[in-house]
Amino acid sequence: MRATALTAFLCLLLLSGCVHARDSWVELAGKRYTVELATNDAQRERGLMFRQRMDPDRGMLFVHDREEPLAYWMKNTLIPLDILFFDGQRRLVAQQRDVPPCTLGDACPPYPSDAPARYVLELNAGQAAKLQLQNGATLRIDPHVVVTH
Repeated sequence: MRATALTAFLCLLLLSGCVHARDSWVELAGKRYTVELATNDAQRERGLMFRQRMDPDRGMLFVHDREEPLAYWMKNTLIPLDILFFDGQRRLVAQQRDVPPCTLGDACPPYPSDAPARYVLELNAGQAAKLQLQNGATLRIDPHVVVTH
C-alpha cells in the first residue's frame, strides 16, 4: 500500500511540473513569437534540422555566450528561413532573408552575420519582410529566459 501511495505522489509531482511548464517568447516589431531555445552547442548545432514545417508564430532563438561574428548554415534544414542576427543589446545588426533549405550536407553555404552578434532568431521565410525589419530593430526576450552575460 505504501508503494502505491508513493507512486501516486510521484506521478502527481511530475504532472504538476508539466502544468507549470511555459513556452518562451520573443517580441519583434510588435509581433510575439513562441520560440524554442538553443543555448548550448548541441542545441545550436541541431537547430531546426529535419523539421517539415513550423507554425507562422513560432521560431528558434539561439543564444551565444559572447558577441562575435557568426555564420549559420542550413544543413538538413527542410524549410526556408529568415535568419536574424542581434548584438548584445538585442539590436538587429544583420539579416539573411528567405534562406533556402539545404540537404547537401557539408556543401551547404554559410550565411554570415556581417557584424558581431550574440542572439540569432530563425523565423519562417518572409516574416522579416512582413514586419518590414530594418537593422536597429530591438528584440525583446521573455524575461523568464535566463541569459548569462
